[in-house]
Amino acid sequence: MKIEKDKVVTVHYTGTFPNSDEIFDSSKDREPMEFLVGHNNMIMGFEQELLGAQKGEKRDFTLIPEQAYGHRNEDAIQEMPKDQFPPDLEVGMMFQAQSDQGPMQFSINEILEETVKIDFNHPMAGKTLQFSVDVISIRDATEEEILHGHSHGANGHQH
Repeated sequence: MKIEKDKVVTVHYTGTFPNSDEIFDSSKDREPMEFLVGHNNMIMGFEQELLGAQKGEKRDFTLIPEQAYGHRNEDAIQEMPKDQFPPDLEVGMMFQAQSDQGPMQFSINEILEETVKIDFNHPMAGKTLQFSVDVISIRDATEEEILHGHSHGANGHQH
């Protein structure tokens, strides 16, 4: 069995930045990650690079921003009154705002005298990402998982 649309795949992965040993995310010290292929559960390039892999295979690949979280958009930076934030505010802190499309995360970009510049760009926007991925298991998705558009766990039932 190989990785293709409507398969549930379990992987261990480590993500690093090119030309650096800095790990930005890894499943190595926790449970492996499981996802349903072909239903926008993962960034596009991650899934594309794993297509055709088999159980036990290891894949190493680099994703440019277009294949990952896109480029930074300067229009996604807005100013808000400083008094809407806690007093211990620091640059880089993450917050969540409610929008018409549901919750949106933003980070604190700059703290000015009366206002705060907030950034709705994904923290990984504009970055090239390297991944090392070990394929642990592949199984057919259940009809319910395909209908719902995500995996329901090891045996296909939601917990």
